[in-house]
Amino acid sequence: MRFVGSFVIGAFRNPVVPGFFPDPSVCRVGQDYYLATSSFEYVPGVPILHSRDLVHWRQIGNALTEAQLGFGETVPASGGVYAPTLRHHDGLFWLITTNVSGGGTVILTATDPAGPWSDPVRLPGINGIDPDLAWDAEGNCWCTFAGIRQARIDPKTGETLETPRPIWSGTPGAQYPEAPHLYRIGDRWYLLIAEGGTERGHGVSIARGPRPDGPFEPCPANPILTHRSTDRPIQNTGHGDLIQAHDGSWWLLFLGTRPRGGSPGYHVLGRETFLAPVTWVDGWPVIGEVAPVTEGPTLPAAPWPDVQPGDGGGDEHDDFRGPRLHPRWIQPRAATARLDVREGWLTVPEGGFAGRRQTHLSCRVQTRADPDPGAAGGLMVRLDERHWYGVHVDGDQVIAEARIGPLRQVLGVHRRAAGPVLLTVAIDAAGPDPDSPTDSPDLVRLGLVADDVFVSLAELDGRYLSTEVAGGFTGRVIGLSALRGTVHYDWFSYTGSDA
Repeated sequence: MRFVGSFVIGAFRNPVVPGFFPDPSVCRVGQDYYLATSSFEYVPGVPILHSRDLVHWRQIGNALTEAQLGFGETVPASGGVYAPTLRHHDGLFWLITTNVSGGGTVILTATDPAGPWSDPVRLPGINGIDPDLAWDAEGNCWCTFAGIRQARIDPKTGETLETPRPIWSGTPGAQYPEAPHLYRIGDRWYLLIAEGGTERGHGVSIARGPRPDGPFEPCPANPILTHRSTDRPIQNTGHGDLIQAHDGSWWLLFLGTRPRGGSPGYHVLGRETFLAPVTWVDGWPVIGEVAPVTEGPTLPAAPWPDVQPGDGGGDEHDDFRGPRLHPRWIQPRAATARLDVREGWLTVPEGGFAGRRQTHLSCRVQTRADPDPGAAGGLMVRLDERHWYGVHVDGDQVIAEARIGPLRQVLGVHRRAAGPVLLTVAIDAAGPDPDSPTDSPDLVRLGLVADDVFVSLAELDGRYLSTEVAGGFTGRVIGLSALRGTVHYDWFSYTGSDA
């Protein structure tokens, strides 16, 4: 690492926020950076992360509680809360997002981004996803949303002050103009959007104009970011947010995926958050190279002491002895898991699931499970309720099972001794065969530890727990289930690596 002027020349690893953290929005307060992403059907909603160098991030909370979301059993997979925008204005943090499964577009505020956040204020006049907030010098608040449409609003009351109108919508003929973000930079207003859909055709385009409502002139180099039709290991690049760092440098945080395996390539961790340096040429932003190891100007490194450095590794252990779960824990639709049933244990009731995002291409997960008499449950690798692999305790047996769409099958059985059982999931993303069009992105092993020996009950092709197979907008979540009755868990450990 070397210094050139006020900049540090070095390298960092992408993604900077690995796993199912899509649609990033970022703001800066002094030398601190805060990030919000989508959460869909999971509660609590909208994870909030903190960084001091744009590379090392740790989750500090979630903006929306289960009560505020009010999800019911009918909320579908990949429904719920879509892309947020996070901004800091007049001493407050402002977050705007859309609950597509009820509640519509809402605004929340907080003095501390770790929470608590205010109750949501509804905006009934904003009928669209991906809402953005921007304030002009006169104090007007502009809300721009997918379409691309725009209106002035009162962010305190949720009132729409004018009829939303269409403005610049990107490349003519490009599908899904969305994810708008509006900025005042110098004496111009810039409108950044995503287009092409969040799949392989995804991209970022930009326009500029004299006022927040335009008229907007498109950048002649649009799209300013896309990896469509390339062989780069990072794909689906789009849905970005610009940020100027405290040293004056500029950056783009955006979503992307890491597809692996044979054709068409399978991304299993969901859409992740990536970082790229930005330079300005003739008044337009130019996005630097996006790679697993990205070289260029960087801020001085500021890793968190309780988070693994950016070396692709990770080691986390939850012993369930605190008053509440770590904010990384999420549950689909309702927070049913409890810490107050058996001291030092997490209790999951029938039909419940509590987990954390898979954040590494390879990982090993273990837990100590103790079901009530007649109950069944254990470790589950979940994409949605129709796509999961699990190893669970059921009576005097440990069973490995898989569900892929309408098909559900037991794959292996092992008789267990009395008492709690040590269950294991091991995911191996060893290098694929470049000559095989049908190669798996990874291998998922389900089993248990008996007499200090790992007993494998099933080895499964990971592609069936991928977005390309299951569809939707989420990624894998690994956690603790109760298929029948009530199951107690003593601890949960996760060790991951991208090496």
